[in-house]
Amino acid sequence: MNNLLEVRNLKKYFPIKGGFFRRTLGHLKAVDDVSFSIPEGHTFGLVGESGCGKSTLGRAILRLHEPTGGEIRLAGTDISRLDAKQLVAQRRQMQIIFQDPYASLSPRRTVMQTLLEPLEIHGIGNAVSRKAKVLELLDIVGMRPNVLHRYPHEFSGGQRQRIGIARALTLDPKFIVADEAVSALDVSVQSQVLNLIARLQRELGISFLFISHDLAVVQHISHEIGVMYLGKLVEVASSTDLYREPRHPYTRALLSAIPVPDPDNRTQRMILQGDVPSPLNPPSGCPFRTRCPEAMELCAQAMPALKNIKNEGTAHQVACHLY
Repeated sequence: MNNLLEVRNLKKYFPIKGGFFRRTLGHLKAVDDVSFSIPEGHTFGLVGESGCGKSTLGRAILRLHEPTGGEIRLAGTDISRLDAKQLVAQRRQMQIIFQDPYASLSPRRTVMQTLLEPLEIHGIGNAVSRKAKVLELLDIVGMRPNVLHRYPHEFSGGQRQRIGIARALTLDPKFIVADEAVSALDVSVQSQVLNLIARLQRELGISFLFISHDLAVVQHISHEIGVMYLGKLVEVASSTDLYREPRHPYTRALLSAIPVPDPDNRTQRMILQGDVPSPLNPPSGCPFRTRCPEAMELCAQAMPALKNIKNEGTAHQVACHLY
């Protein structure tokens, strides 16, 4: 199976400036040496606590944040090396669905104006074909043509997110970053939007990077899942393997926190001690060692590499000295 997206050793550091001359005093390592790939037509789920670098990683891949280092290949093209003019043309292949449907749509633009804008910027079609494309997009996301001249404040959260999805599909992209695309929606609306994304993937063959802190949602929609902690991937496995046999202590703690809708099924919770360390001053060695119940002396001395282990013949990557 061919990989549509390949990310190698991606880094995104934000400079910390201070003093009278605004000198650089240090760097916040939001994304630190992350590597993974997404095959064509697959969804890669990305989970972790708030502040671990998930959204920054998604935006760095799209170059909404300029990467500090590493390589990003989309359909064989190294987009991390493109100049501004080349990047504009490449953006037709990659889009984003933002987290907040209330803030991601301009309150001054109608649905028609919002969906026409990408077509006009990239010079696609004429007035007739553009309007036909807009109507087709509304039909795909389950909205009626009579909403064309309405403004965002006239819609519910779920309807706004459907408009955001339609906007992401306007240029027929191959790859979409869904950044917490359902976290601001009611549970019933979440399921509708998730089913819509799954259907679009089946019918259009789009690859997704699906970012979320909700592990139950990620399991429902992802083929492969990466677990992120303090800017690093600590475990990568297929959705089935990760939930059946999590290896990293952090992954096990996250999965133990998922609510079980059965009062008679008492699961054993794994409670993490302490707070997430500051990315400005991360611990030496393994970044998780200050909260890990299985930490060893080696964990403070060396950073564990993300390496392959085998789980019944399936690739499973873990960054932990236990393995």
